[in-house]
Amino acid sequence: MSADAPAGTHTAETGPGTLHGRMLHVSRLATIGEMAAGVAHELNQPLTAIANYAQACVRLLAKPGADTAELSQALQEIAAQAVRAGDIIRRLRTLARNDAIQSVSTDLNSVVSEIETLLQTDARVHGVRLSLHLAPGLPRVTLDRVQIQHVLLNLMRNGLEALQSWSGAREIEIRTSLLPTGEVEIAVTDSGPGLAPGEAERVFDPFFSTKENGTGLGLPISSTIARAHGGELGYRPHEPTGACFYIHLPCEADA
Repeated sequence: MSADAPAGTHTAETGPGTLHGRMLHVSRLATIGEMAAGVAHELNQPLTAIANYAQACVRLLAKPGADTAELSQALQEIAAQAVRAGDIIRRLRTLARNDAIQSVSTDLNSVVSEIETLLQTDARVHGVRLSLHLAPGLPRVTLDRVQIQHVLLNLMRNGLEALQSWSGAREIEIRTSLLPTGEVEIAVTDSGPGLAPGEAERVFDPFFSTKENGTGLGLPISSTIARAHGGELGYRPHEPTGACFYIHLPCEADA
C-alpha cells in the first residue's frame, strides 16, 4: 500500500454526525482544553520572538546607514517564528476538526512525532520530564491518525494528573515497540503512585474515575477507539512505581 494512502472510511455508526462520533469530538475538544496552558505557553514563545525581532528592525532602521544584512537576518527570524506559530495552530485545528474518520497506512512513529511539541510543552508546564523512545523499523499500521493521537493525548493527560501531587520522580515515558505477537505497541508510562488495588479492574468502565472531578469517559472512549482499530487499550503496573497504559495495534498483513 502506498504511503499514507486512504485505506477506508469507518461505517456511518462512527461518523461525525452520529452520537458516538459527537462524543469522540467532544472528548477531543475537552482534552485540548485541558492543554490550554501548555498551548498558550507554546504560542507565546514565537509571538514574543516576532515582537522582539520587529522591535530590532525598527531600531536598525532608525540608525543612519542601517545594516541591511542585520535587517535581513531579523526578517528571516520573524518569518521562521511565524511559521512555527502557524504549525502549532495547524496541529490544534487538525485535532479539533470533526472530519469523517479515515484509516490510512502509516508509520506509527510519525503519528507520535507529529504531536511531540504539544506533548513536551504540556509536560514542561506541569514540571514533568517527558522522554520518547521510538523503535526504528516498525511495520506499518492502518489507522486514523487524529483518533490515535487523541488517545495518546488522553493517556498523557492522565499521567500528568497522576503526578500532580506526587513527591517522587516526575517522569513520563512514551515508547513504541514491536511485540512478539506481531502487533505494535504505544506505551505511556508515568513514575507516579499507580492505580490502587481494585482500580485496575474498573478503570475502563464508563463513569468510573480516580479523579475528584473526572467524568470517567476518557479511558472508555479511548478503549473504544483502540477496539475500532482492531486493537486494545490496556493497563499494567510499572515498577517500582507508576502506571503504564498501552495501545496494541495490528500491523498490516503485508508489512
